[in-house]
Amino acid sequence: MGLLDLFKKGKQPHNLTTDNGVLGPTFLDGLTEPIQNPKDLHPHEWRRRLKTASGQTKFKIKFYGQLHEEYKNLIVGTAFAPSLVFAVDTSTGQEILLFDGCKHGYNALFCDTFTDEQITSRSAKNFYTDQEGKDTFEIVISTYNGVDYEEEFADEVNENGLIELIDGTKIDFEKVKRNGYDTLQIWAINDIGKKIELVSEELA
Repeated sequence: MGLLDLFKKGKQPHNLTTDNGVLGPTFLDGLTEPIQNPKDLHPHEWRRRLKTASGQTKFKIKFYGQLHEEYKNLIVGTAFAPSLVFAVDTSTGQEILLFDGCKHGYNALFCDTFTDEQITSRSAKNFYTDQEGKDTFEIVISTYNGVDYEEEFADEVNENGLIELIDGTKIDFEKVKRNGYDTLQIWAINDIGKKIELVSEELA
């Protein structure tokens, strides 16, 4: 079963894709493509397949964190710090940031603070292997953008279009709306077509 088969839903129009107008994380610009005939796409969901500029769609997963005690397929943070997850291009070695729990999502931007040690001392040395022993995957990423930023923060945006985060830094409001999603899911599909939920984070 291929990637597209996994996301089909009945006899939908062939031109239906996940390109629904929702903007995704800025750090993944130019590194994804829409999915054809998606299954159960939510109106506020951004869903894409990871793909490099050279067309690479197979990646190893490198991370800081640990596997969930009960749901052993899931990468989660440790008692010390949130998780940090990269996709590694198998042909070039390029590392693509998929999730940084210290920087991505609503809570990391507006609620939670982290020490310099928590942010900088997370070494992503672990490589992910699934229960079949597979270590190379296609990657599908979904972010859910249910926060009404205009209603909640419009009055806090300055004349330059910047908003202050909880750590005191000021950042472009449009960038905040794209990186401050409330939920993240990352799926990995191995070479025998098995889909594994790799990351599932409630971030607001």
